Amino acid sequence: MVLYFSSTADPAAVIYMGKDKFENEDLIKHGWPEDVWFHVDKLSSAHVYLRLTQGQSWESIPPSLVMDLAQLCKANSIEGNKKDDITIIYTPWSNLLKRGDMATGQVSFKNPRTVKRIHVPMRDNSIINRLNKTKRELFPDLALARMDRDKEESRVKKNAMRKIVQEERQVQEERRKKKEESDYGKVFENARKAKGWKPNKVSEDLFGDGESDDDDNAVSNGRFDDDFSDLL
Repeated sequence: MVLYFSSTADPAAVIYMGKDKFENEDLIKHGWPEDVWFHVDKLSSAHVYLRLTQGQSWESIPPSLVMDLAQLCKANSIEGNKKDDITIIYTPWSNLLKRGDMATGQVSFKNPRTVKRIHVPMRDNSIINRLNKTKRELFPDLALARMDRDKEESRVKKNAMRKIVQEERQVQEERRKKKEESDYGKVFENARKAKGWKPNKVSEDLFGDGESDDDDNAVSNGRFDDDFSDLL
């Protein structure tokens, strides 16, 4: 069973945690890249997670939202709930390190520098009561949920890549057409290739290749029409 809470801090967010250390193992195993892990420093407590939304960064979580999660950690720590002036640590789920020789529910960090801390002077019942009013007990298939999340991410990336490829092809096609349109010589070259046409005296005269004006009579003999009909 996983406990879910809805924070009304700005922005609103989904918070969740395992009911015991065994469920914590599943949360560690099937967490999302968008998840941020919270825990009481140096004391036993619940593993509390914040699921970031698209575009959010764990390094810029609003202070009011961080405090909601910190208070929830404190309230769900047997020792921490009784003490004042405790520290809550938090880090991205991807920074959690789980080795086979660790106890159930125990974790460490891949990079200890990628960990933030917040001081909690005392329990704030107004925050805890507000969050507890939104509490829901659910039984999600964590492995399936992660698989569906990864499939959706893959689909979005593929669609984005297809769009980029399609746009690039359109640009290349437009460039090709503009090049052909500007190259007038290709029109006549294609016609010669298609009809096997070779320049005669009239075409040479028309395009400046003739050496004299003595063949102007060729036009009156019908050769002009015959030659240009081959181009059409």
